[in-house]
Parts: sequence; C-alpha cells; structure tokens
Amino acid sequence: MVEDLEAYRPELTGYCYRMLGSAFEAEDAVQDTMIRAWRGLDGFEGRSALRSWLYRIATNVCLTMLDGAQRRARPMDLGPAGSGHATHPGEPRPEQVWTGPIPDQRLWPDHSDPADVIAGRESVRLAFVAALQHLAPRQRAVLILREVLAWSAQEVATLLDTSVAGVNSALQRARATLATVNPAATEPHCPEDEHQKALLSRYVQAFESYDLVALASLLHEEATLSMPPVPLWLRGPADITAWMAGTGNGCRGSRLLPVTANGLPAFGQYRPAAVGHDPWGLIVLEIADGQIVGLASFLDTDRLFSLFGLPSHVD
Repeated sequence: MVEDLEAYRPELTGYCYRMLGSAFEAEDAVQDTMIRAWRGLDGFEGRSALRSWLYRIATNVCLTMLDGAQRRARPMDLGPAGSGHATHPGEPRPEQVWTGPIPDQRLWPDHSDPADVIAGRESVRLAFVAALQHLAPRQRAVLILREVLAWSAQEVATLLDTSVAGVNSALQRARATLATVNPAATEPHCPEDEHQKALLSRYVQAFESYDLVALASLLHEEATLSMPPVPLWLRGPADITAWMAGTGNGCRGSRLLPVTANGLPAFGQYRPAAVGHDPWGLIVLEIADGQIVGLASFLDTDRLFSLFGLPSHVD
C-alpha cells in the first residue's frame, strides 16, 4: 500500500506547488499528506477512490498552511521597475514573500507520458503560478482542480464539502480575478524545437562570454530581469544590460549548467571564485515569439541547487 501512495507523490507535488507557490512548502505539504494517509489507511474503506482521498487530505493541508499566510509574489508585483544604474538591489526579503521555482523532475518522473508533461508545463509556468496566488485559497483549489486537473464540478464539490453551485460560483470568481492579472503566455521548454534550441545556445554563449550587445539582441523590448530574494527588478534590454555592465558586473566569467524549472528552460549560474566557480543563482528563462521575455534569477543557492541536483562547485 505504501507503493500505491508513493505513486501519487509527483502529481500531488504539482498540485500543492500550484496552491502554495513554493517547492519547499509543497514538499512539506505532500509529506504531511503521506503521513496522514498512512496513519488513516485503516479507516479508509474504499468509499472513494484513493486518488480523491489523497487530494482531499492534500487540499486540507494546503488550506491550513495558507490560513493567514501572505500572498507570494514576484518582484514585478510589488513595485515599479528600477534603474539599470542602481547601485544596490535592495535588502533581501524572506523566502515566504516570493513565488519560487520547482524542478520538472519533481513533477514528472522519467517514465511520464510526454503528452502529460507538455500539457502540465503550461500550468506550472512562473507567471501562471504567481497569478494563482492572487486567488483566495478555496478559489485557487477550485480553479486548479477544475481547469488544470479536469475534475468535474461534482467531484470538486464532494472534495471541498460544498455544493456544485458553490464550486461554479468560486470558479467564476477565480476566472474573473485571473483575467485582471492576465499572466503572460510563454513557451514551455521544448528540447526538440530547433529554434528554441538555437536561442538558448546563443543565450549561453552571450552570457558566458559576457557579450552584452549579443545578449541584448535576444531580449524582447519589454523583457524583465528579477532577482529574488532582492526586490529590484528591471525592464527592457537597456536597463538589463546596464545593470549587468555596472553593479551586476561580478557575473562576468560565469558558467551556466542547463536544468528545467516550471516547464521552462533554466540554468544554474556559477560565478568565478578563487578556484573554479561557485553557485550564484538559478536563472529561469521565459520565452515568447523567439525572444527572451523574462529572466528570473533566484539567488537562494544553498537550497535551490540541492533541490535541482546541481553541483556545489564547478571548475
């Protein structure tokens, strides 16, 4: 029976991540769900499907965790864009302020159906997960269950101990809120796409050689750069490259190692050290229409590099 429970861990992780906006909180929530399920197995008499029962437990765990918690956000949600000539990015804010990244491998094991992976990547994009955080917790659960996981209104009503009318009303309000947030559409990571592959190759070459002219040519005119946990964020190639040439100049000589985060192409960035290169940030790229529209560099390397299976040092 333990194996039966563990088979649901990846999809429960995805559900809890969308609910909570943090890979670390999602793992805690799923672990709590598994413990509660294991302890309650004797009382589980098969009156509902095992999957539905686990989602009920996971939903209750997430709703409890969200009770009184502040909404997670991206730096772009908290203030206007800064200047590329800023001399300080601002004081770091606590981890619970930010919507964070999650490794694809935590959501889709190696044997996953490629079609499921492609479909799932759309609903874990950073912009979409950040938009979900604008919803009240129960509305968030309803929208994820109905529109991401394709549960019926009756199934959701049963899980949340409410009526079908209540589910439909919550879904309508959730859709209306998301329409005002309007998360930008970006392309998922697609290793078979030759155009995307070429764009990523040019990005790595430009970044590692610190060719800011070449880098600017890859950026959309409204591209953003953010660096959680610091609040500064920048908009446009001019400010982004001005920052990289000035205060952010310590990134010159960096090495990049590819990973995948939130269904998007990402890189572990290593800055030059006395010997070799040490971790500096996890860069998640957002791409649309053949250009980079977002660069999110997450600087909590102590936890993130371990989470993503990245080495603690490269030569």
